[in-house]
Amino acid sequence: MTAIGDGKGILTFRQHQFPVAIGANGTRSDKSEGDSATPLGLLPLRRVFYRADRLARPRTSLPCEPLAPHDGWCDDPRHRDYNRFVTLPHDARCENLWRDDHSYDLIAVLGWNDDPPVPGRGSAIFLHLPTTSGVTEGCIALPEAQWRTLLADGMAAIEVRPAT
Repeated sequence: MTAIGDGKGILTFRQHQFPVAIGANGTRSDKSEGDSATPLGLLPLRRVFYRADRLARPRTSLPCEPLAPHDGWCDDPRHRDYNRFVTLPHDARCENLWRDDHSYDLIAVLGWNDDPPVPGRGSAIFLHLPTTSGVTEGCIALPEAQWRTLLADGMAAIEVRPAT
C-alpha cells in the first residue's frame, strides 16, 4: 500500500488496486499512541473478526472468528494488556470492538507493536470498514466488497510505504 497523504492511500495486491482511508495525520515511521497516524512498514494480518449478526463469515485462510459484545482491545500503555485483545469490562482503558457504527463489522488485526508490545508505540491498528469521517485514527479502511476480495485472494500482509 502506498500512502498518498490527506488520510488517503492506495492498496495494491496482485491485480487489485483500491483507494483506502488511512490515519488523519498520514503515515509515520515513529508511530506513537494517539497520534492518528498509520504506521509505515510491513503489517501482517494476524486474525480476522466479524459481526456475525450483521455479516456472513468472510472467506479467508487467516484465523477468523465472530465478535461478541464483550470483546475489546486494550489501548492503555500503562497496562500489562496493552495492545492485546481483552474481555470487557476491563480494568484499563480499552476500545470496544462491538460498535454501534459499522466500521468494525469486519476487521483484521494488523501486526503492529505486538511482538512484544512496547508501551506508547501505538495500539489497535486494524484493517476495517470505512468510517463516516473518511479517515481513521491510524488504521486502514476500505469498503466491504474490496475487503472480501483481498481476503479471498489470500492477502496476508500490508506494506505501508510513503508516497513516491
